[in-house]
Amino acid sequence: MAISKKIINSFYLQDKLNPEVWIKKEGTRGDNTDDYTLKPEIKTRLKKASEIFIEYLDTDLFIHDVIFVGSLVGYNWSEFSDFDIHVVIDLNEAGEDKELYEELFRLKKSLFNAAHDITIKGFETEFYVQDLNEKNESQGVYSLIDDKWLKVPKIEEFKIDEKKLKSKIQQWIDIIDGVLENAEDESIEGAVKLIKKYREKLRKYRTCGLQREGEYSYENLVFKYLRRNGYIGKLEEFKNKFVDKKLSLEQENKE
Repeated sequence: MAISKKIINSFYLQDKLNPEVWIKKEGTRGDNTDDYTLKPEIKTRLKKASEIFIEYLDTDLFIHDVIFVGSLVGYNWSEFSDFDIHVVIDLNEAGEDKELYEELFRLKKSLFNAAHDITIKGFETEFYVQDLNEKNESQGVYSLIDDKWLKVPKIEEFKIDEKKLKSKIQQWIDIIDGVLENAEDESIEGAVKLIKKYREKLRKYRTCGLQREGEYSYENLVFKYLRRNGYIGKLEEFKNKFVDKKLSLEQENKE
């Protein structure tokens, strides 16, 4: 598969915040990032959608904040961006049931995002439960509850060695293609286990990059590329179709 130049170009920084999302505060004279606030109509939609997600979570754990993170809260936005909304909960409050809550919230997040198609200004909206104790590597963080910046993004010097990035992307494309090919010969349990293993490897690969070099790490860019070109979704789609195929019985030909 040829590496998409369009997706690679989407990683380069813009010279301003997305004008469809942000508006300058009244009375501000400068052009600093913190002089900008969410457009009222977007703020209203995001808060309402967050309330629906929180209601769906149906948890007694305290909601510490609802934050807007990701590329639309910074200068690395593109047509591939989305509204990335995190509901912040202190999972330590769950005590011995912490791991159970983590798994429950992962499941509910996936089900909610799959069931809802909330598009604002052409960008999809994705929800996630974030542990209060988890460090957020987003360049910008904006509180929807307090309507203020928690972390103001900056325009940074950012260069991409495209040859290096393309090489890393191709390595993961080859890995995923190999996983899918090998999974064809597995049992249902074996295929699911194999795909889950490499989804976890890819997640850890991205996390290590975020922790070491932040949002602009090559590991994170590789992950974003694979998500944008459909390769991460390809793993989940294969798993579902493979399981359906294995569990189905062909109708007998009675002629």
